[in-house]
Amino acid sequence: MTLKNISKYISVLMVASAVYGCKDTVELPNQPLEAYNKIYMPQAVDGPVSRTLKIKDTVQAVVYGANFGGRDYPTADIPITFSINKAVIESFNLANKTSYLLLPEGTYTMPTTNAVIGKGQLATAPLSISFKTTGAGAIPAFKTYILPVSISSNAMKVNEALRTTFFIVKSQPDMKDYPNYNRTNWKVVDFSSQEANGEGQNNGRCVFTFDGDNNTFWHSQWQGGSFVSPHYMIIDMGEMKSLHGLSFLARQNDGGGKFNEVNVQISEDNMTWINAGTFNLQNNKNLQPKFLEDAFGKNVRYFKVTVKSAYDASYTHLAELYAF
Repeated sequence: MTLKNISKYISVLMVASAVYGCKDTVELPNQPLEAYNKIYMPQAVDGPVSRTLKIKDTVQAVVYGANFGGRDYPTADIPITFSINKAVIESFNLANKTSYLLLPEGTYTMPTTNAVIGKGQLATAPLSISFKTTGAGAIPAFKTYILPVSISSNAMKVNEALRTTFFIVKSQPDMKDYPNYNRTNWKVVDFSSQEANGEGQNNGRCVFTFDGDNNTFWHSQWQGGSFVSPHYMIIDMGEMKSLHGLSFLARQNDGGGKFNEVNVQISEDNMTWINAGTFNLQNNKNLQPKFLEDAFGKNVRYFKVTVKSAYDASYTHLAELYAF
Protein backbone atom coordinates (compact mmCIF):
# COMPACT_ATOMS: atom_id res chain seq x y z
CA MET A 1 0.00 0.00 0.00
CA THR A 2 1.53 3.36 -1.05
CA LEU A 3 1.47 6.55 0.96
CA LYS A 4 0.86 8.96 -1.90
CA ASN A 5 -2.82 9.53 -1.21
CA ILE A 6 -2.72 9.31 2.57
CA SER A 7 -3.41 12.46 4.53
CA LYS A 8 -0.67 14.09 6.57
CA TYR A 9 -2.37 12.83 9.72
CA ILE A 10 -1.90 9.14 8.95
CA SER A 11 1.24 7.68 10.41
CA VAL A 12 3.16 4.70 9.15
CA LEU A 13 1.34 2.77 11.86
CA MET A 14 -2.01 3.32 10.12
CA VAL A 15 -0.68 1.87 6.90
CA ALA A 16 0.70 -1.12 8.76
CA SER A 17 -2.66 -1.72 10.43
CA ALA A 18 -4.42 -1.72 7.07
CA VAL A 19 -1.98 -4.11 5.45
CA TYR A 20 -0.79 -6.36 8.24
CA GLY A 21 -3.30 -5.87 11.03
CA CYS A 22 -0.45 -5.33 13.50
CA LYS A 23 1.64 -2.51 14.96
CA ASP A 24 5.34 -2.00 15.42
CA THR A 25 6.87 0.10 18.18
CA VAL A 26 7.64 3.56 16.79
CA GLU A 27 8.62 6.68 18.70
CA LEU A 28 6.08 9.44 18.07
CA PRO A 29 6.39 13.15 18.84
CA ASN A 30 4.80 14.23 22.09
CA GLN A 31 1.36 15.26 20.86
CA PRO A 32 -2.19 14.50 21.96
CA LEU A 33 -3.46 11.13 20.79
CA GLU A 34 -6.14 12.91 18.75
CA ALA A 35 -3.37 13.97 16.40
CA TYR A 36 -2.75 10.29 15.58
CA ASN A 37 -5.81 8.24 16.38
CA LYS A 38 -8.40 8.40 13.61
CA ILE A 39 -10.55 6.06 11.62
CA TYR A 40 -10.45 5.81 7.83
CA MET A 41 -11.46 3.66 4.85
CA PRO A 42 -8.47 1.62 3.63
CA GLN A 43 -10.12 1.21 0.22
CA ALA A 44 -9.73 4.97 -0.26
CA VAL A 45 -5.95 5.03 0.21
CA ASP A 46 -5.10 4.48 -3.48
CA GLY A 47 -7.90 6.60 -4.90
CA PRO A 48 -11.10 5.49 -6.66
CA VAL A 49 -11.86 1.78 -6.88
CA SER A 50 -12.84 0.87 -10.46
CA ARG A 51 -14.86 -2.27 -11.11
CA THR A 52 -16.12 -3.60 -14.45
CA LEU A 53 -18.98 -6.02 -13.83
CA LYS A 54 -19.95 -8.84 -16.17
CA ILE A 55 -23.58 -9.11 -17.17
CA LYS A 56 -24.47 -12.39 -15.49
CA ASP A 57 -26.74 -13.85 -12.81
CA THR A 58 -24.03 -14.63 -10.27
CA VAL A 59 -23.35 -12.21 -7.41
CA GLN A 60 -20.61 -9.64 -7.97
CA ALA A 61 -19.52 -7.40 -5.16
CA VAL A 62 -17.01 -4.88 -3.86
CA VAL A 63 -15.59 -4.94 -0.33
CA TYR A 64 -15.46 -1.99 2.04
CA GLY A 65 -14.80 -1.34 5.71
CA ALA A 66 -13.16 0.96 8.23
CA ASN A 67 -9.79 0.82 10.01
CA PHE A 68 -8.28 2.36 13.12
CA GLY A 69 -4.96 4.10 12.66
CA GLY A 70 -2.69 5.76 15.17
CA ARG A 71 -1.06 4.89 18.46
CA ASP A 72 -1.79 1.74 20.44
CA TYR A 73 -5.10 -0.08 20.04
CA PRO A 74 -8.67 1.10 20.65
CA THR A 75 -9.51 0.98 24.34
CA ALA A 76 -13.24 0.73 23.62
CA ASP A 77 -15.52 -0.28 20.77
CA ILE A 78 -15.73 2.25 17.95
CA PRO A 79 -19.15 2.23 16.23
CA ILE A 80 -18.97 3.14 12.53
CA THR A 81 -21.74 4.34 10.22
CA PHE A 82 -21.48 3.95 6.44
CA SER A 83 -23.57 5.99 4.03
CA ILE A 84 -23.92 6.72 0.32
CA ASN A 85 -22.62 10.27 0.15
CA LYS A 86 -24.28 11.94 -2.84
CA ALA A 87 -22.99 15.37 -1.82
CA VAL A 88 -19.39 14.65 -2.83
CA ILE A 89 -20.08 13.59 -6.43
CA GLU A 90 -20.00 17.08 -7.89
CA SER A 91 -16.64 17.94 -6.33
CA PHE A 92 -15.20 14.58 -7.41
CA ASN A 93 -16.29 15.13 -11.02
CA LEU A 94 -14.92 18.67 -10.99
CA ALA A 95 -11.56 17.58 -9.60
CA ASN A 96 -11.22 14.62 -11.97
CA LYS A 97 -12.80 16.16 -15.09
CA THR A 98 -15.44 13.43 -15.17
CA SER A 99 -19.22 13.46 -15.35
CA TYR A 100 -20.23 10.28 -13.52
CA LEU A 101 -23.80 9.92 -12.36
CA LEU A 102 -24.79 8.27 -9.10
CA LEU A 103 -25.38 4.53 -9.44
CA PRO A 104 -29.18 4.15 -9.53
CA GLU A 105 -30.88 2.92 -6.39
CA GLY A 106 -32.12 -0.65 -6.67
CA THR A 107 -29.20 -1.77 -8.84
CA TYR A 108 -27.11 -2.54 -5.75
CA THR A 109 -27.60 -3.94 -2.27
CA MET A 110 -25.79 -2.62 0.79
CA PRO A 111 -26.87 -5.07 3.54
CA THR A 112 -25.66 -3.00 6.46
CA THR A 113 -24.69 0.58 7.19
CA ASN A 114 -23.29 -0.05 10.66
CA ALA A 115 -20.21 -1.85 11.94
CA VAL A 116 -17.85 -1.81 14.91
CA ILE A 117 -14.10 -1.69 15.30
CA GLY A 118 -13.91 -3.75 18.45
CA LYS A 119 -11.87 -2.90 21.52
CA GLY A 120 -8.29 -3.98 20.87
CA GLN A 121 -9.00 -4.44 17.13
CA LEU A 122 -7.81 -2.49 14.12
CA ALA A 123 -10.63 -2.94 11.61
CA THR A 124 -14.28 -3.75 11.11
CA ALA A 125 -15.21 -7.08 9.63
CA PRO A 126 -15.18 -6.91 5.79
CA LEU A 127 -18.47 -5.68 4.36
CA SER A 128 -19.68 -5.89 0.77
CA ILE A 129 -21.97 -4.22 -1.74
CA SER A 130 -23.49 -6.54 -4.34
CA PHE A 131 -24.68 -5.45 -7.78
CA LYS A 132 -27.50 -6.48 -10.09
CA THR A 133 -26.49 -6.78 -13.75
CA THR A 134 -29.39 -8.78 -15.25
CA GLY A 135 -33.17 -8.56 -15.24
CA ALA A 136 -35.42 -5.73 -14.14
CA GLY A 137 -33.62 -3.00 -12.26
CA ALA A 138 -30.17 -4.04 -13.49
CA ILE A 139 -27.34 -1.56 -13.96
CA PRO A 140 -27.67 -0.14 -17.50
CA ALA A 141 -25.00 -1.72 -19.68
CA PHE A 142 -22.01 0.27 -20.97
CA LYS A 143 -22.60 3.29 -18.73
CA THR A 144 -20.14 4.21 -15.97
CA TYR A 145 -21.49 5.26 -12.58
CA ILE A 146 -20.08 6.40 -9.24
CA LEU A 147 -21.01 5.16 -5.77
CA PRO A 148 -19.36 7.15 -2.94
CA VAL A 149 -19.35 5.39 0.44
CA SER A 150 -18.41 7.53 3.45
CA ILE A 151 -17.85 6.77 7.13
CA SER A 152 -18.73 8.66 10.30
CA SER A 153 -18.50 7.98 14.01
CA ASN A 154 -19.43 9.70 17.24
CA ALA A 155 -16.63 7.90 19.07
CA MET A 156 -13.55 8.97 17.11
CA LYS A 157 -12.38 11.50 14.56
CA VAL A 158 -12.28 10.59 10.87
CA ASN A 159 -9.32 11.17 8.61
CA GLU A 160 -11.01 13.52 6.16
CA ALA A 161 -8.74 12.57 3.25
CA LEU A 162 -9.84 8.95 3.60
CA ARG A 163 -13.43 9.40 4.74
CA THR A 164 -14.90 8.35 1.37
CA THR A 165 -14.26 5.47 -1.02
CA PHE A 166 -15.35 6.25 -4.57
CA PHE A 167 -16.46 3.09 -6.35
CA ILE A 168 -16.50 3.55 -10.15
CA VAL A 169 -18.80 0.88 -11.59
CA LYS A 170 -19.53 -0.24 -15.15
CA SER A 171 -21.61 -3.15 -16.44
CA GLN A 172 -20.06 -4.80 -19.50
CA PRO A 173 -21.32 -7.86 -21.42
CA ASP A 174 -18.96 -10.68 -22.36
CA MET A 175 -19.19 -11.47 -26.08
CA LYS A 176 -18.88 -15.22 -25.55
CA ASP A 177 -22.17 -15.19 -23.63
CA TYR A 178 -24.11 -14.09 -26.73
CA PRO A 179 -24.21 -16.68 -29.55
CA ASN A 180 -25.57 -15.73 -32.97
CA TYR A 181 -29.27 -16.24 -33.64
CA ASN A 182 -30.49 -18.64 -36.30
CA ARG A 183 -31.05 -16.77 -39.58
CA THR A 184 -33.27 -19.33 -41.33
CA ASN A 185 -36.41 -17.15 -41.16
CA TRP A 186 -34.75 -13.85 -41.99
CA LYS A 187 -36.18 -11.76 -44.82
CA VAL A 188 -35.15 -8.49 -46.44
CA VAL A 189 -38.14 -6.14 -46.32
CA ASP A 190 -36.51 -2.97 -47.67
CA PHE A 191 -33.19 -1.67 -48.96
CA SER A 192 -31.69 1.43 -50.57
CA SER A 193 -30.26 -0.44 -53.55
CA GLN A 194 -28.68 -3.74 -54.52
CA GLU A 195 -26.74 -4.98 -57.53
CA ALA A 196 -29.21 -7.48 -58.94
CA ASN A 197 -27.35 -8.32 -62.15
CA GLY A 198 -23.78 -7.05 -62.34
CA GLU A 199 -22.32 -9.38 -59.69
CA GLY A 200 -23.77 -12.53 -61.23
CA GLN A 201 -26.93 -14.57 -60.73
CA ASN A 202 -26.04 -15.67 -57.19
CA ASN A 203 -24.49 -12.51 -55.86
CA GLY A 204 -24.96 -8.80 -55.22
CA ARG A 205 -28.38 -8.85 -53.56
CA CYS A 206 -29.13 -8.22 -49.88
CA VAL A 207 -30.18 -11.82 -49.19
CA PHE A 208 -26.60 -12.96 -49.71
CA THR A 209 -25.62 -11.35 -46.40
CA PHE A 210 -27.27 -14.22 -44.52
CA ASP A 211 -26.75 -17.19 -46.87
CA GLY A 212 -23.85 -18.65 -44.87
CA ASP A 213 -21.36 -18.18 -47.71
CA ASN A 214 -18.51 -15.78 -46.99
CA ASN A 215 -17.74 -15.45 -50.70
CA THR A 216 -21.11 -13.99 -51.69
CA PHE A 217 -22.11 -10.47 -50.75
CA TRP A 218 -24.56 -7.58 -50.96
CA HIS A 219 -23.35 -4.73 -53.17
CA SER A 220 -25.06 -1.38 -53.62
CA GLN A 221 -26.22 -0.84 -57.19
CA TRP A 222 -23.66 0.20 -59.77
CA GLN A 223 -25.01 -1.17 -63.05
CA GLY A 224 -27.37 1.23 -64.81
CA GLY A 225 -26.73 3.95 -62.25
CA SER A 226 -24.87 4.09 -58.96
CA PHE A 227 -26.17 5.02 -55.52
CA VAL A 228 -24.16 6.98 -52.94
CA SER A 229 -24.30 6.71 -49.16
CA PRO A 230 -26.23 6.39 -47.01
CA HIS A 231 -27.01 2.79 -47.96
CA TYR A 232 -29.38 0.66 -45.92
CA MET A 233 -31.24 -2.61 -45.58
CA ILE A 234 -34.07 -3.66 -43.25
CA ILE A 235 -34.17 -7.22 -41.92
CA ASP A 236 -37.20 -9.05 -40.55
CA MET A 237 -35.96 -11.76 -38.19
CA GLY A 238 -39.33 -13.51 -38.38
CA GLU A 239 -39.96 -13.36 -34.63
CA MET A 240 -39.33 -11.19 -31.61
CA LYS A 241 -35.77 -11.46 -30.28
CA SER A 242 -33.85 -9.89 -27.44
CA LEU A 243 -31.28 -8.08 -29.58
CA HIS A 244 -27.88 -7.35 -28.07
CA GLY A 245 -25.75 -6.70 -31.12
CA LEU A 246 -24.81 -7.39 -34.72
CA SER A 247 -21.73 -8.90 -36.35
CA PHE A 248 -20.39 -7.80 -39.74
CA LEU A 249 -18.16 -9.72 -42.11
CA ALA A 250 -16.85 -7.53 -44.90
CA ARG A 251 -16.55 -8.65 -48.51
CA GLN A 252 -13.43 -10.78 -48.71
CA ASN A 253 -11.42 -8.57 -51.04
CA ASP A 254 -8.89 -5.79 -50.57
CA GLY A 255 -10.69 -2.96 -52.38
CA GLY A 256 -12.69 -0.01 -51.11
CA GLY A 257 -16.32 0.00 -50.07
CA LYS A 258 -16.16 -1.72 -46.68
CA PHE A 259 -18.46 -0.33 -43.98
CA ASN A 260 -17.07 2.60 -42.03
CA GLU A 261 -19.70 4.52 -40.03
CA VAL A 262 -22.79 2.46 -39.33
CA ASN A 263 -26.09 3.25 -37.63
CA VAL A 264 -28.56 0.62 -36.39
CA GLN A 265 -32.24 1.16 -35.66
CA ILE A 266 -34.68 -1.38 -34.24
CA SER A 267 -38.42 -1.89 -34.38
CA GLU A 268 -41.16 -4.22 -33.21
CA ASP A 269 -43.48 -3.53 -36.15
CA ASN A 270 -41.41 -2.02 -39.02
CA MET A 271 -43.21 1.28 -38.38
CA THR A 272 -41.90 2.79 -35.14
CA TRP A 273 -38.12 2.85 -34.92
CA ILE A 274 -35.69 3.65 -32.12
CA ASN A 275 -31.98 4.28 -32.36
CA ALA A 276 -29.77 1.39 -31.20
CA GLY A 277 -26.32 2.90 -31.76
CA THR A 278 -23.85 4.41 -34.20
CA PHE A 279 -20.31 3.08 -34.46
CA ASN A 280 -17.35 2.62 -36.79
CA LEU A 281 -16.05 -0.64 -38.20
CA GLN A 282 -12.42 -1.26 -39.06
CA ASN A 283 -11.25 -1.41 -42.67
CA ASN A 284 -10.46 -5.13 -42.75
CA LYS A 285 -11.92 -8.54 -43.67
CA ASN A 286 -12.38 -9.83 -40.12
CA LEU A 287 -15.70 -10.63 -38.45
CA GLN A 288 -16.53 -7.58 -36.33
CA PRO A 289 -19.18 -7.96 -33.58
CA LYS A 290 -20.71 -4.80 -32.14
CA PHE A 291 -22.96 -4.46 -29.11
CA LEU A 292 -25.94 -2.14 -29.55
CA GLU A 293 -25.15 0.14 -26.66
CA ASP A 294 -28.20 2.41 -26.96
CA ALA A 295 -30.76 -0.42 -26.97
CA PHE A 296 -29.00 -3.43 -25.47
CA GLY A 297 -31.34 -6.39 -24.91
CA LYS A 298 -34.47 -4.76 -26.37
CA ASN A 299 -37.13 -7.15 -27.69
CA VAL A 300 -37.52 -6.46 -31.41
CA ARG A 301 -38.32 -8.16 -34.70
CA TYR A 302 -36.85 -5.76 -37.27
CA PHE A 303 -33.54 -3.98 -37.52
CA LYS A 304 -32.25 -1.45 -40.02
CA VAL A 305 -28.56 -1.17 -40.88
CA THR A 306 -27.59 2.16 -42.42
CA VAL A 307 -24.10 2.61 -43.87
CA LYS A 308 -23.43 6.32 -43.44
CA SER A 309 -20.00 6.08 -45.02
CA ALA A 310 -17.70 3.46 -46.56
CA TYR A 311 -13.93 3.30 -46.80
CA ASP A 312 -12.51 4.83 -49.99
CA ALA A 313 -15.77 4.60 -51.93
CA SER A 314 -19.29 5.97 -52.32
CA TYR A 315 -20.63 2.42 -52.84
CA THR A 316 -20.59 -0.35 -50.26
CA HIS A 317 -20.82 -4.13 -49.84
CA LEU A 318 -21.05 -6.79 -47.12
CA ALA A 319 -20.47 -10.55 -47.08
CA GLU A 320 -22.32 -11.71 -43.94
CA LEU A 321 -24.54 -10.15 -41.30
CA TYR A 322 -25.37 -11.79 -37.93
CA ALA A 323 -27.49 -10.86 -34.92
CA PHE A 324 -27.03 -11.97 -31.30
